[in-house]
Amino acid sequence: MDRVARVAPGCVQVGSLADMIGLPTFYLRTFGCQMNEHDSERLHGLLAAEGLTRVASPEEAGIIVYNTCSVREKAETRLLGHLGTARRLKAQDAGRLVVVAGCVAQSWGEGLLKEQPHVDVLVGPQSLAELPRLLRDRIVHRTRGAALAESSSVFSADLPRVRRAGPTAWVQIMTGCTNFCSYCVVPFVRGPEISRAASDIIVEVEDLVRDGVREITLLGQNVNAYGREPGFNGTQDFGELLWRLADIPGLARLRFMTSHPKDVSPQLIEALAACPVVCRHLHLPAQSGSDRILKAMRRGYTRSQYVDLVGRLRAASPQLALTTDLIVAFQGETEDDFQDTLSLVRDCAYETAFTFIYSPRPHTAAAALPGCVSHDTARRRMEELIALVQEQSAEMNSRLVGSTQEIMVEGESEDGTVWGRTGTYKMVHAAMGTAAVPPPGTILDVTVQSATSATLKGTVVEAGAAASD
Repeated sequence: MDRVARVAPGCVQVGSLADMIGLPTFYLRTFGCQMNEHDSERLHGLLAAEGLTRVASPEEAGIIVYNTCSVREKAETRLLGHLGTARRLKAQDAGRLVVVAGCVAQSWGEGLLKEQPHVDVLVGPQSLAELPRLLRDRIVHRTRGAALAESSSVFSADLPRVRRAGPTAWVQIMTGCTNFCSYCVVPFVRGPEISRAASDIIVEVEDLVRDGVREITLLGQNVNAYGREPGFNGTQDFGELLWRLADIPGLARLRFMTSHPKDVSPQLIEALAACPVVCRHLHLPAQSGSDRILKAMRRGYTRSQYVDLVGRLRAASPQLALTTDLIVAFQGETEDDFQDTLSLVRDCAYETAFTFIYSPRPHTAAAALPGCVSHDTARRRMEELIALVQEQSAEMNSRLVGSTQEIMVEGESEDGTVWGRTGTYKMVHAAMGTAAVPPPGTILDVTVQSATSATLKGTVVEAGAAASD
């Protein structure tokens, strides 16, 4: 349940949306990445500040909000299915309001209002603050509206927030991307790179730690580019920001995503190796193991440069866990290109990988490239890639059986075990033995007794047992 609130100072405003709508509730569904989840916390905060209550199903809601992703075609297809539900519910109650927020709103633009006449409001990721105003305009003036700024100096991180209670939290450090990889729509829907002031980030993290948060994940489309854009008022680079945040008392763990390989700096490698609060885990999207495909993707590095970077990272931090993103069946991908990707997975010894079949995205250069890979070939390559990744993950995890791993407790399962992650981002389920179940955020040592490709299982090392070893 969402219980931890950060809404605007003062109380719910007079003439709030709750006073203007028959059913003062909202349903919020999120598609996509961690940044979208973070933005949904801000949408929740904006609507809570208007006196509205979040509900678990669209049938209970006076306002239905879909916060969307357009990075993959599959996410858009799922949205259309949910919009069908919203259309049916609005036919039952014309007073219901339907909102499409996020990347699909930005990508499709006002044409979405024409295609989906039951949608009342569109709000892009740079314009979330406009949602209350647009909803008021719809209620009072009956006007359907859109706020679709291409860029903004107002970060979603500056908006009210309601986040899920627990010891972990996301913190936005920048927005946008200027890499323009040929397959990626993000620069077109989230605008250019803009970095938040380090002082604002530090204040937010300090506030979260005072609320009991022990692990922070810093978010950005390319966190390695933090502070590099022209006109940035600060002097910090990303490595320096990590060290400054690590000095905050009470912060136990610091993570970040996502990193672009071409922008990994010596300072970041040093922080990963030496800063005690920074987790020994790096998500480093490769996308392909083929130089020909990497060039067509406009990734800005070659396979050998990527492998060399991995070598430098592992030399500096031998315990580093490396995860990645991989795309199969990119335009023109041959069987040799695909085999290069499989060999990269073996060479880099990824702990796990997020794998995707290429889908053309609007506005992107790759959408016009020749050489579409057949559906059957794409599925076969995906299955081979997933099988290899899972085989490697299972083998790596099996090596940990018998070892002691440190986890931070995030929750308790129905069977009385606790679950949490290691610093290397491995999910662990641990039996407590005779010990009492500790609160979330507690750091525990766990003896690993079994492993799969996805999880580790074990028993908590009790204080007495640890002392006698």
